[in-house]
This record gives sequence, structure tokens and C-alpha cells, in this order.
Amino acid sequence: MSVHVDTNRGQAFLAAIRAAIDSGRIQTWAYDSDGDFTHTAAQWNRRAWLRPSVGFGGLTFNILGPQGLGVSREIYGIYHGRFIEMLLIHFDQQFGTAQATALATIGDAVTA
Repeated sequence: MSVHVDTNRGQAFLAAIRAAIDSGRIQTWAYDSDGDFTHTAAQWNRRAWLRPSVGFGGLTFNILGPQGLGVSREIYGIYHGRFIEMLLIHFDQQFGTAQATALATIGDAVTA
């Protein structure tokens, strides 16, 4: 599952994250034309993407590596930890829990 966020309003929550990025309230994340999120700090920019999917009771963000490249443990940890950190700082009233798996799961693309 990569990162899973418990919320009953998955689509609205996803729209709120994108709106916060668009307004500049969140400056360390961006999303691309596919809707995938990437960290914008120079050291981590485009080193991976988190692809959202709305499901019953929550949002799941699967990690994707750059085409033809893998995702290191460091990148995996940074993207998961910092994304959850951003959610806690900006959206703590809009979800119950957020969790990350220690290892890749179905839907993650972490190997070259």
C-alpha cells in the first residue's frame, strides 16, 4: 500500500492536497499531469512519485521510481515519511490515520 490514509472523503481530500499545492500553501510537493506527487526539494526532486488512488475508506499512494531506475531505501523512506509529515502539518483534521509499509507492496514500482 505504500502510504495509506484513512478518510471517508478520499476524492475531496485528494483535491484539498492539490489545492494547497496550487495555492503555494504547500511548497515542498508538486504533482504532474498524471496526478502523481513528487518532492520538490532539490535533493529529492523527481527521485520518485507517489501515485494516488481513491478506495473505500481511504487514499492509497503507491511509490513509483523514475523510468528505468529503482527506488533506494533512502528515497523510499524520505518520500513516505515526508509525505505523511506534510499531511499531519496541513490536514490533521481531515483524516484519522496515515501509515506506511516498511517494504514495497502490490502497486509499488521500485525496481529497475
